Amino acid sequence: MKATDVIVQCLENEGVEYIFGIVGKETLDFIESLSKSNQITFIPVRHEQGAAFMASAYGKFSSKTGVCTSTLGPGATNLITGIASAFLDYSPVVAIAGQTGLDKQNKRSHQFVDIVKIFSPITKMAFQIHDNSSIPEMIRKAFSASQMEKPGPALLAIPENLAMEAAPPKVIPALSLPISQPDHLSITKACSLLNESKRPFVIVGSGAIRQEGVKEVIHFIERLQAPVTHSFTARGILPKQHSLNYYTFGFEENDLVLSGIDEADLLIVIGFDVVERLPKEWNRRKRPVLHIDVLPAIVDEYYPVSSELVGTIPKTLQEINSLQVNSKSWTPSGNLKISIEQSYQIRYNEKDISQLPFTAENILHMIEKISTDQTILISDVGAHKISVARTYQPKRAGAALISNGFASMGLAIPSSIGAKMARPNDSIICITGDGGALMNFAEIETARRLGLSFIVIVLNDYVLELEKQMMNKKFGKSFGVKFGNPDFVQLARSFGIKGVRPKSMKEFEELLKSALSSEELILLEISLQS
Repeated sequence: MKATDVIVQCLENEGVEYIFGIVGKETLDFIESLSKSNQITFIPVRHEQGAAFMASAYGKFSSKTGVCTSTLGPGATNLITGIASAFLDYSPVVAIAGQTGLDKQNKRSHQFVDIVKIFSPITKMAFQIHDNSSIPEMIRKAFSASQMEKPGPALLAIPENLAMEAAPPKVIPALSLPISQPDHLSITKACSLLNESKRPFVIVGSGAIRQEGVKEVIHFIERLQAPVTHSFTARGILPKQHSLNYYTFGFEENDLVLSGIDEADLLIVIGFDVVERLPKEWNRRKRPVLHIDVLPAIVDEYYPVSSELVGTIPKTLQEINSLQVNSKSWTPSGNLKISIEQSYQIRYNEKDISQLPFTAENILHMIEKISTDQTILISDVGAHKISVARTYQPKRAGAALISNGFASMGLAIPSSIGAKMARPNDSIICITGDGGALMNFAEIETARRLGLSFIVIVLNDYVLELEKQMMNKKFGKSFGVKFGNPDFVQLARSFGIKGVRPKSMKEFEELLKSALSSEELILLEISLQS
């Protein structure tokens, strides 16, 4: 059996449904083998960066591993941004790249670079096939590494000459992830710490969602009766109006939740990814920490762990929830809850909606008003990302994607494709600035070719607004942040999709409602008003 046929057989064994990528000379045999698969669909895209973003979003929303592919050299290096994003945003991805033959790798040859060395710092593992008999083992290792907490990408490089040669037709069975739990002594110590505390504050990260521990987290919170705040990526665990919901933390400015954290005598940190916000920036008073996660804590001066529960989050919390934990029923001073709610509340009069200006906040409030439990919001990176984190509250956990690890502009449109492939019955709303939109706008053609339906909202202000704000704050002026734009409506129509420029918030509301109930791909261009 040809090596690439064995690779496809192993990928089928891993449950792969889609592979996103671009064909190249060094992957011709792999693509030909894919063409014979009844299980895997190859999705040709317009840029390898888009392929990696699609695979990353697919992995995040499907609970499987997303797969992308490229040829060698520039094809492989084009994957880097999306793979780095998967690395710092903890998305399970396997990238399969072609490579020049082994006989040419000892010299400087056409398009040859050492992609294993290049990708090693941004993957959980990166390796090249040297012996076709090791293909099943290497693929099993790549998928296992991508899925184990904390999830991330793996790279497999396949030399062109080996791809065409024979390989033994075998697979290694795919196993479910192990479930671990803390020992009894650690559980007892943690419960004693909880019962001794008077003012605990709960901080929840996206690990609780990844490990499917939302139900156990809610049970724990409601027994403890302590205030709760979420990282950017963990919003939606508690309903918006829940009495213990202190919304989101992690902002550089006006982070109201920090005053409540300062009052706490214990921080209960569940599934938090430090890459989102360093403890130095939110544990300013160096409060003791009860660390609950599947991996041990990375201890530093501002993350002083008094007790640590290392194990799968649902299993760990089930153990705690079975023991006696005293209810606290404390609230931070200064009407903090009211202040935070006021900063999130809808600020417009429904009767006068037509007179509202087009601001990111008003648009997000409208999306939140109209969205359902089956709505997923995908945010690009830019000034509007901060507005999404501050303003938008999804109606269920995991229904909003914000990149707060690598935070790369240009991810929203391809990520919407990956999300829709993973959740075909959900409504996807993609919100992007004009800067991020044009970075991967060509993938609109991919979405149309696939017959996908989702909404793209382009916030157009002809400037990199976040950078402008930062420069004005630091220097009193801005430079190098303004640019020209195409007519996004006409650009959308040239791709064969519907493009509309609403003239008022009322028209935007009507278009949004119509688009959510339809099966079409639509772009709404909105000129922001300051």
